[in-house]
Order: sequence, then C-alpha cells, then structure tokens
Amino acid sequence: MRNPLNEKIVSIPPSGIRKFFDIVSEMKDAISLGVGEPDFDTPWHIREEGIYSLEKGRTFYTSNAGLKDLKIEIHNYLERRCNVCYDPDHEIMVTVGGSEAIDAAMRAMIDPGDEVLIPQPSYVSYTPCCVLADGVPVPIELEEKDRFRLTPEKLLEKITPKTKILVLPFPNNPTGAIMEREDLEKIAEIVIEKDLFVISDEIYSELTYAKEDHVTIASLPGMKERTVLINGFSKAFAMTGWRLGYACAPEIILKQMLKIHQYAIMCAPTTSQYAAVEALRNGDEDVKHMRESYDQRRRFLLNAFQEMNLDCFEPQGAFYMFPSIKRFGMTSEEFATRLLREEKVAVVPGTAFGDCGEGFLRVSYAYSLKSLKEALSRIKRFVDRLDGKTE
Repeated sequence: MRNPLNEKIVSIPPSGIRKFFDIVSEMKDAISLGVGEPDFDTPWHIREEGIYSLEKGRTFYTSNAGLKDLKIEIHNYLERRCNVCYDPDHEIMVTVGGSEAIDAAMRAMIDPGDEVLIPQPSYVSYTPCCVLADGVPVPIELEEKDRFRLTPEKLLEKITPKTKILVLPFPNNPTGAIMEREDLEKIAEIVIEKDLFVISDEIYSELTYAKEDHVTIASLPGMKERTVLINGFSKAFAMTGWRLGYACAPEIILKQMLKIHQYAIMCAPTTSQYAAVEALRNGDEDVKHMRESYDQRRRFLLNAFQEMNLDCFEPQGAFYMFPSIKRFGMTSEEFATRLLREEKVAVVPGTAFGDCGEGFLRVSYAYSLKSLKEALSRIKRFVDRLDGKTE
C-alpha cells in the first residue's frame, strides 16, 4: 500500500502540553497545574446572552468575517483599551479561537522559504503553523537575565535577507513575561528599518499585573500597517470552550486571511459570537475581578517557590510561573515525569515551548487557591526529597 500520509505533517511532534494532560486525566487524586484554562465559569450575563440567542433561533451562519455587531465591539474595545483603531468592515475578522488566526495569518503571508522569527520559550503552535505554511521557523532564545523579554540585540542577531515575519508572543505563555512600551518602541524601530511584518499574539493582554497597562505594538507609529493583531475571549473572559478569537490587520492581509477562513471554517460559532458581544459591552468588571484573583495566586506561588529555594523570576502577565529546576541536575522532562509519578502533580516541561525551555517548568496558576495549596505541598515534599531533607 502507498504511504497515505503527508511527511511534513508526520514530522511535526504532538503538543508537549497535552502529553501530561492526557496522563493526569486518568490518574486518581492527581492535580494538574499544566493546562492554561481559567477555573472561572464564563460570567453568567455572557452565558445568558448565548442562551438567549439560541432561544431566539439565531442558529444560522453569520457572514464569513463575523457578526457586524461583534466587529464593531472589537473596534470599540481596541480603541478604548489599546488606543488603536480598526475598520470593522475591512480590517477585523472573527476566528475559531486565537489559534486559527495564527494559522491563517501565517498561511496568508508566508511564501516557501520565508523566515519567521519566533521568540522562545513560547506557545506551542507558532513553529508548527510556520512549517505548515512552508516557512522556516527561526527561534530567538530569550533568557531569564533579560526577564524573558525580546531585546533589540537578540532580534538583530537573527535577521537575514529571508526574514519576513516576527512573532511577538507577549504577555508570554509560558514565562509570564511582558513587553512594555519602551521595549516595543525599540523593536518597532528595527521592524520598520528591516521592512518586516509582525504577528502579535495578545491573547493574555488583559492579564497584566505591571503598573502600566498592556501596550500593543500596533499602536506605535508606523506599526499598524505592519502588524496582524491577534486576540480572543478564552483567557480574559473565561470562554475557552466557546472557541472564539479575532484578527485585526491591514485590509491587504486580512482579505487573504479571510479567504483561508472561508474555505476551511466558513464562520465562527454563531452562539459564541452573540455571547462575545455581551462580553465586550459589559464584561470589564468580570475581567477586573478575575485579574485580581490571578494576581493573588501569582504572588502566593512566587512566595511558595522562594521558600522552596526554587529560582523563579517574577512574571508580570498571563497566569503562568516558569521556575528553574536546573540545580537538581535533571532534564525538565525527567523532573516533570517524576513529580507526576511520585506526587501526582502535573506540570509541563519547559522544553514543550522550545529547546531553550530546558531546565524550567511551566506551572499554571489558573486554578483555585485550594488546589494550588495542595499541589505546592506535594511539590515541596518532592523538592525536599531531592534536597535530601526527607527520606
């Protein structure tokens, strides 16, 4: 029989996040700190709007680009929160989560052989999406000493005549790092000088704990016409299962992204779109409440890791910690596997997010304080054994 498979697809490894999630789902009394999913229910008024849309029989396709009302609310939200304006008719499309937007942006922009700069550690989808679009992923290895931020020096080191796109994954999954305005201004200068484009994944934009609010690079002079801004509803509004995101881009790019979306997806879920209108119109207080809760958990985990003598820089965004386990002389995979087997706590090896994640773990604090306290108690017991403090 002929090989039925595409070798490019076969060569792409499965997600390193899901490996541990699948194991823990079948393990009794296990605690998972591995999945980036809010533990909050979607706020009731948002759910209610979704229910109402079903009761009213709004179960038909929307336009390919999304409900007009939703695109208008996305425009209003970005103008209000990020000081950037997009035309709802020509520069905004609604997608099935932020991940679809990443895939569509890369397929619309990459020609075979184009290089895509991907700061790492970072979300697991960027490199595979680049490969699927026949691009060449070029990792930029970020370092803890730089607070896992992208520096101008590291960016310039990787740019070649074939470089076309820079992925900006901030606030960052898995490190929790952010880029502030002055950081982005330096990056924007290089992007313009080298005639690059940016895919800015801002799905965690509302989960920022620094004094300065989140800044999008698209709001800086000369950058809107070079940027595809990607965001969504999963993290800020606790709407993971609703599968809804959006992309904002210059019309010349969005027109081609929409073509891909038309043939692959048709349109995002109608019920989810009606719920998202309500989220953007009346969800600010919900976001604030959840952000404050995450911040409390963030500080709790940071203090607990310090007491365990686990080195961990202070993250300022998203809902992840990225502690170092280098002092134990184990790989991230070995540490995570033993922790799961011996203490029934699941975390994600840093290598799931790029080779430079070796020596680190991603620990999500999108869980209740009760679960976090129990998990940390088990982690401490494990670390104490490694340190020879207990039998």
